[in-house]
Amino acid sequence: MPIVDMKMLEGFSDSQKEAMYAEVTDALCRTLGCRPDQVRIMVSDLAPRDFAVAGKSLAAARREAAGG
Repeated sequence: MPIVDMKMLEGFSDSQKEAMYAEVTDALCRTLGCRPDQVRIMVSDLAPRDFAVAGKSLAAARREAAGG
């Protein structure tokens, strides 16, 4: 049974996530030969303050880019 643990920055709509679930499930079934009912997908939404690149949170980088 494939289990996907995905972390994404918050802000994606429910319809975008539903489309992603379907596409990921299709890809796993096609490549691994499993059934859709065997696929599990867990998504954790990350706030920009909880995601950092090069020692700076995305929230801080966005503030700087906006001039603040």
